[in-house]
Amino acid sequence: MGTVVSIELADELPDSRLGELVSATCAWLHEVDARFSTYKDDSEVCRLRNGSLRLEDCSADLRLVLDRCADLWRDTDGYFDAYAGGPLDPSGYVKGWSVEVASQRLVEAGSSRHFLSAGGDIRMRGSGPGGRPWRVGVRHPWEADKLSWVLELSDGAVATSGTYERGAHVFDPRTGKAASGLRSVTVVGPDLALADAYATAALAMGENGLGWLAKRVDEGYESAAVTDDGRAFTSPGLPVAPVAS
Repeated sequence: MGTVVSIELADELPDSRLGELVSATCAWLHEVDARFSTYKDDSEVCRLRNGSLRLEDCSADLRLVLDRCADLWRDTDGYFDAYAGGPLDPSGYVKGWSVEVASQRLVEAGSSRHFLSAGGDIRMRGSGPGGRPWRVGVRHPWEADKLSWVLELSDGAVATSGTYERGAHVFDPRTGKAASGLRSVTVVGPDLALADAYATAALAMGENGLGWLAKRVDEGYESAAVTDDGRAFTSPGLPVAPVAS
């Protein structure tokens, strides 16, 4: 998926079992990459785009993702758009979704304490090493060696979308131009697939995304954002870690 994935398991299980869980997680993520890659000519997404694969012949996973992307297009008033760049590209949903599924698979396999991170999209469950909540640092959008916030939670998802690493990669579907107004958006909630999509949609909206994010609080999604001119905004329930005295 063009990014690095890290896996941390804090379960008190035999090393051999932990190794099996890591291997199974990696196998799933490689399967997702092979199916959804926009760079591999033989992926399902590329074959659907070039017409060599019919929609009705696509895998259940791809059809599910396309349905979810259509739902998000409607729910975000078109700002989450798998066709924003032209040809189909569901990557804005797939990364968060694949890690959310990986986490659920780990739970079903016996892991109740884990931390999965894929390029800034994080899903954590249970307690971390030592029994403490997991901590997530949100990178400062201009100074790579500093943090804007440190979040603390035991179960949930954190997704960040911004322009500071990959440049202009999110587009405003209204204008067709690179999104502007927000430099970084972080969304925290129960489902990483939605948190990731919400962060992307809000970034595409620009500063109008701040008001849109505020309405997601009732759904269980908190947020933090930094504007292009350096102002910072957070929702009231953002799980910011307590400052050590």
